[in-house]
Amino acid sequence: MTERKPPGVSFESFVDRQIREAADRGEFEKLPGWGQPLSSLDAPYDEMWWIKEKLHREGFSTLPPALALRKEAEDAREAALAAGTERRARAILTEVNEKIRTALRRPPPGPPLGLAEFDVEAVLAERRSGRTEG
Repeated sequence: MTERKPPGVSFESFVDRQIREAADRGEFEKLPGWGQPLSSLDAPYDEMWWIKEKLHREGFSTLPPALALRKEAEDAREAALAAGTERRARAILTEVNEKIRTALRRPPPGPPLGLAEFDVEAVLAERRSGRTEG
C-alpha cells in the first residue's frame, strides 16, 4: 500500500518519488512484457483500440459471420494441407465441412456465404501430390 502524501509536498513530486523508488527496487521488471517493445507503437491511432484488443483476446471476430466462416475455411484448407497425418487433415476438413453445411442450411447474416463444402478426397489427393513433389 502506498503512503499518504505529506502536507506541503506537491502531488507530482510525491508520485515521481514513488515511481523512482519502485523502479530502484526493480518492481517494474516483474511486469509481463518488460523490456519488450510495445506491439502497437507504429500503428496509427485508433480510439477503439481497447475494444478490438479485448475482442481479439476473447476470441471474437469483428468480421460478419459469413466472412469469418470463409476465413476459417481458408485457414482449415491450409492447415489440412500442412497437417502431419492424413487422419488429422481429414479431421480438420470434416470439422469445417460441418460448419459450412450448417451455414448453408441457415445462412448467417451479412454478405452471401459463397462457399461450398470441401471435397475431402480431392484435398487429400492434393496433399499427397504436394508431399511427393516436395
